[in-house]
Amino acid sequence: MKLTPLGQRVHDEWWGIPRYYPQVEIIALQMMPDHLHGIIFVKEKMEKDLSRIIRGFKTGCHRAYRELFPSVAGTPVPSVAGIPVPSLATESQPTQLPPQLQKPESQPTRPRDSHPAHGFLFAPGYNDKLLLRQGQLQCWLDYLRDNPRRLLMKRERPDLFRVQRNLMVAGQQFSAIGNRFLLNSPVRLQVQCSRRLTPEQIAAQTTYFLTQARAGAVLVSPSISPGEKAIMRAAFNEELPLIILQENGFTDLAKPGGKRMDACARGQLLLLAPWEHHNERLTISRGQCLQLNDLARLICEN
Repeated sequence: MKLTPLGQRVHDEWWGIPRYYPQVEIIALQMMPDHLHGIIFVKEKMEKDLSRIIRGFKTGCHRAYRELFPSVAGTPVPSVAGIPVPSLATESQPTQLPPQLQKPESQPTRPRDSHPAHGFLFAPGYNDKLLLRQGQLQCWLDYLRDNPRRLLMKRERPDLFRVQRNLMVAGQQFSAIGNRFLLNSPVRLQVQCSRRLTPEQIAAQTTYFLTQARAGAVLVSPSISPGEKAIMRAAFNEELPLIILQENGFTDLAKPGGKRMDACARGQLLLLAPWEHHNERLTISRGQCLQLNDLARLICEN
């Protein structure tokens, strides 16, 4: 990522947090065009909580924003994920302000619910996660480093990563991410296995479905039972085409996680969700399992 002048100032503010809070150590930062990811380590007990630290960081960024763009720093402008143009990181730096940032004839006042620390540069609030389990830190460091590559994939194949709403399949409405043209495959096979299958039976089923998928079949399953998971995992690892049904839907900015991102980029994967997104951690019910398996059957028969 090549930082814009504003992006460089935001970068410097983040790495400068320990100047104000010596109890905090900066572990990582990944700047993106319309957002950033950071990891910090609190070394000792602090009187002020994390929200105060982030508010101070935002205030410093807003100060830099006002210095760089004094004519628009108090004016709400169109934004993406809370970061208005000019972006924080780009492939080339603009030589002049785009029309959206040019001073309007009248300066609107700041909305009442907007905190000065946002200054229209950041959306209210922030997402945080405690990294407590072994290996979590390394996983997130890997995720941060991989973010620019993932963005490049999304820009090269936006159709494969954009959440598709109201996709009608076999009389059922779905939300989807991935290669919807897998639905047009002439051979679609449902992967459904009883929980009573022995390891030997699961191995035999895996061999059968992998053989069919190598010959061009698309495997369809919610991947719930141990046998279904084993078969779909083996097919996924071989980069064979899959349609996976899931209980939780997608937010507007949802994207596949981990290796599923690469699978979508290859056109190998389609994720389908018949129900709306929820933030709660819910255990899938038996009724939902039956519904998803029935939907998988209808997709294969349609």
